Amino acid sequence: MSKQVEIKWLSEPEEHNYPAALAYLSLLYDEQTAATHVDRLKRASIAEFKAKDIFRASGLSLLGISNAHVEKNQQKIQSGHQLSPLLLIRDSVNGKVIVVDGYHRLCAIYSCDEDAVIPCKIA
Repeated sequence: MSKQVEIKWLSEPEEHNYPAALAYLSLLYDEQTAATHVDRLKRASIAEFKAKDIFRASGLSLLGISNAHVEKNQQKIQSGHQLSPLLLIRDSVNGKVIVVDGYHRLCAIYSCDEDAVIPCKIA
């Protein structure tokens, strides 16, 4: 995406983002720890971070625009649909941020503007 577009946001994550976060966290943690993280995310306030900083803190690779999920989110951005805030966990043991929901949104946003400020819930 070459031209700058305004990225619109929902005020809170969508309800289906939390089960997705739980499914992902269940791969990393035992069931109780994963559920505790999701409960903390539900209660967390919205914070804002730049796309490039989330990538740096997470150590994730940027998915290419040929990824179907990234492309779908780019189309949402272009058409003015509101995106759901990201869900993040601070992994202090490994010194990283875990993107537990919103990786494809993050990649789509970064491809528009690496300095874009993204609303997130972080626990």
